[in-house]
Amino acid sequence: MSIVLGPHQYGKAENRIVRVYRDSPRHEIHDVNVSTALRGDFDAAHLHGDQGTVLPTDTQKQTAYSYAKEKGLTSIETYGLELARHFVDDVAPVTGARIEIEEYAWERALVDGSEHDFTFVRKGQEIRTAAITVEGKGDARQEWVIGGFKDLVLLKTTGSEFHGFLTDDYTLLQPTDDRIMATSLVAQWRFTSTEIDWEATYAGIKQIMVSTFAAVHSLALQQTLYEMGKAVLEAYPFLAEIRMTAPNKHHFLYDLSPFGVTNDNEVYNADDRPYGLIQASVLRDDAPPAGPAWTIAGGFA
Repeated sequence: MSIVLGPHQYGKAENRIVRVYRDSPRHEIHDVNVSTALRGDFDAAHLHGDQGTVLPTDTQKQTAYSYAKEKGLTSIETYGLELARHFVDDVAPVTGARIEIEEYAWERALVDGSEHDFTFVRKGQEIRTAAITVEGKGDARQEWVIGGFKDLVLLKTTGSEFHGFLTDDYTLLQPTDDRIMATSLVAQWRFTSTEIDWEATYAGIKQIMVSTFAAVHSLALQQTLYEMGKAVLEAYPFLAEIRMTAPNKHHFLYDLSPFGVTNDNEVYNADDRPYGLIQASVLRDDAPPAGPAWTIAGGFA
């Protein structure tokens, strides 16, 4: 038996970058959290402490900030591709780069009913995400882009049922044909191209998912997730697959009978834990291979 070095990578995590555009009196702001990770010929650093091929993580940080000015920071997918391509193309030992980005949205403050030019209020909906992987140099280079969001909280007060489920000696849950259904949705979708209108596509995907959640009369959260994913793939042929994670944010009808009060599906206890966790993927049967698109941290969770 021998002991060998396994997959590895290194980078700078969670660089908080705010890019302000001041090209006109009406400013624009983009607020992101950027993590970089490089893969390549770094065995000597692990085996012998030899840093000769290691680009410092501080340099990765400085590059991420400078690229926000040099290349611009509007669509996070474009910015991530530029950053990953630089590391792979311009740093000799690097054979692969993964850039993960979260974007925090701001909206303009209203003053006397009008949008202010340079004052913003943090939006409280979802956090937009992107994961970009670039491997290989020159003609051998391949690129993968995953878009997405997390923490999109959705709730419908009716139009959801749950019954006909398997029971055993430990089952206490009662079937229902009318319940609140709520979740804090995480969704990620894999592109088959990098020639995309990133902003319009993101807005369209979000709108489809929200409207499908609302419109589908749900017999299970699993059914709703499938219909949401299916609707997105039908609308965007350049998407290969979509993966969703949906905690079931339970709302239980509260018992008001001790007080002589009738509760006709009006007062609930919002119970945050424990919770059901539903995960599903929807994909095209002819989707191209994902390669390392979903591989986080070189295989490390």
